[in-house]
Amino acid sequence: MAVVAELRATFASGKTKSYEWRVSQFKAILKLTNEHEKDIIEALRSDLNKPEHEAILYEICGVKKSAKLALKELRRWMTPEKAKTSLITFPSSAELVSEPLGVILVISTWNYPFVLSFEAVIGAIAAGNTVVLKPSEIAPATSSLLSKLIGEYMDSSAVKVVEGAVPETTALLEQKWDKIIYTGSEKVGRIVAAAAAKHLTPVILELGGKCPVIVDTKTNLEVTARRLILGKWGSNSGQTCVSPDYILTTKEFAPKLVDALVRELKKFYGKEPLESLDLSRIINSSHFNRLTKLMDDEKVSGKIVHGGQRDKTTLKIAPTILLDVSEDSLIMNEEIFGPLFPIITVDKIEDSFNVINAREKPLAAYLFTNDEMLKGEFVESVSAGGLSINETTLHSATLTLPFGGVGESGMGSYHGKYSFDAFSHKKPVLRRSFAGEVAARYPPYTPEKQRFLKAFLDGNIIDVFRALFGW
Repeated sequence: MAVVAELRATFASGKTKSYEWRVSQFKAILKLTNEHEKDIIEALRSDLNKPEHEAILYEICGVKKSAKLALKELRRWMTPEKAKTSLITFPSSAELVSEPLGVILVISTWNYPFVLSFEAVIGAIAAGNTVVLKPSEIAPATSSLLSKLIGEYMDSSAVKVVEGAVPETTALLEQKWDKIIYTGSEKVGRIVAAAAAKHLTPVILELGGKCPVIVDTKTNLEVTARRLILGKWGSNSGQTCVSPDYILTTKEFAPKLVDALVRELKKFYGKEPLESLDLSRIINSSHFNRLTKLMDDEKVSGKIVHGGQRDKTTLKIAPTILLDVSEDSLIMNEEIFGPLFPIITVDKIEDSFNVINAREKPLAAYLFTNDEMLKGEFVESVSAGGLSINETTLHSATLTLPFGGVGESGMGSYHGKYSFDAFSHKKPVLRRSFAGEVAARYPPYTPEKQRFLKAFLDGNIIDVFRALFGW
């Protein structure tokens, strides 16, 4: 593929390794974001009916924050890291030198098509690589805008956009890359990993899974309800990889939680949520039909305690709460990725850990409680890509924390300095003078030399002296 050959030639020229070039690209990203904010908002509205509030806070500000952090910290990130040496190499010094991997393929997703595209591109550029961005064809307006803006503002010899659907993605995956980052479903993640394996290409897979949220009785119910709503329906109508997927709480507390959620939902979205301008729509009819199938499953259709309204014309589904859902129902056996929120009840809140651990490891897990002992048990017992206590989703926006999955929810991580590291090779360098020669290292090998070296490597000073003086 010609685009890959061109990017390899650019990388071979060494241009992308310079600090100045990397900085110029971050400034270009900030400039295009500032100058085309309205265009970005409109593209996101076209693709997802994403409210301007969410478009600015979660997408545009997210890109700016990452670019500004890279501008501020890049010099420090690029500085070789000192490493300790031992007596074996004395006198010497050691360091880790970060070098770019080469040509990076970024396969982005449709739910946050602007920020998740640039988040990976910023990391790849920070490390000094050339990049191909493949935006999601499911968000065509944003894909087209990304292609246009990146072509106009950024170095087109080093950063390119390839638009298209499955045929174009397949063609890209046939090429040899130095690293691939993919954000999306587990099904496609397996396809990406299999294609990468043919070339021994390392991958970062940001997938998903059913992200649980445990709600304890010892909690601030009003704040808990508001934060659950924001993490579920206020984040792209649940179409977010770290969105809470289902709630675990006690049988006794569940009705109180439902009442609190309904009360706050009415405050946020009114009595007719389908008419609210603050709710994103479902991305397309295929996903709309999938979600309605989950709601209409005979095992859960009678479990809806709030919401359930839908409009196929506008592709909107109202915030929907389902209580006491069967664990063998469709909705509990696939990632929901939408505005449906099932509640599973348990006898004791500690039983929630068994429910979570019986499933594949999720991308995120959440707990709401004031019980310090329960918080400790949660951190100790639950394995997930990331955890938040008394909050939802915000850990993924904290650039000082790595963002990534574990097990079925993905592999590898990025964000902030972790993005720089993810697209770099940490090259170990040992520097030694010509002093410090030890004759025992060299042939001819003798029992005396072996005795000395063994004592030396074991760090046994007494045996070293014994070997030296033949004691």
